[in-house]
Amino acid sequence: MKHILVTEDDRALNDGIRLSLSGADYSVSQAFCIEDARAAGKTDLVILDINLPDGSGIDLCREIKEKYGTPVIFLTVNDLESDIVTGLESGGDDYITKPFSLAVLRARVNAVLRRNEPGVKSGGIELDFENMRFYKNGRELELSKTEQRLLRLLSKNPGVTMQRERLIDRIWSDGAEFVDSNALSVAVKRLRDKIEDDPQKPELIKTVYGIGYVWNGK
Repeated sequence: MKHILVTEDDRALNDGIRLSLSGADYSVSQAFCIEDARAAGKTDLVILDINLPDGSGIDLCREIKEKYGTPVIFLTVNDLESDIVTGLESGGDDYITKPFSLAVLRARVNAVLRRNEPGVKSGGIELDFENMRFYKNGRELELSKTEQRLLRLLSKNPGVTMQRERLIDRIWSDGAEFVDSNALSVAVKRLRDKIEDDPQKPELIKTVYGIGYVWNGK
């Protein structure tokens, strides 16, 4: 699970962002000033207000980039082109002006984290989720959207047993309650047919009987 730090001195906005992002996808910590953010240490993403009570978010972004290389999304009321350029040149990965939609922020968070995802390699399998290109022994694979989502969930959590209910909820997020559990079995079979050397004796996607599936890639 990805961990996000929200650094915003407006407590109501900070709480709203935390509630919007918390759940199955992300865990969220809160900071209300630069001192809090420094104490939080390394995370997977920082959402950072430019104007903080104890200093500049621009300077903090530079610190974060130099120390951790963590992606940063700026929040600010400033929509001047010069401010946007300064934020991005300081190392910011994206820039959102207030007021903004929490749905848009979540989409931006997803996009930034996708861009910063390392590829997955296991034997002859290469998975490039940033560009949505997938290869087996150098040959590109054609995967459906469902297969891509399933493969991402499993391969990004190696060694972790993913429960069937959780996979269904994450893959078919809209209308998951109407999805027959057999749909997941079909998706797993089709994916195994494409990535396994012997789909009848799978080595990458293992079944944990009565629970779900686990990625066994090295």
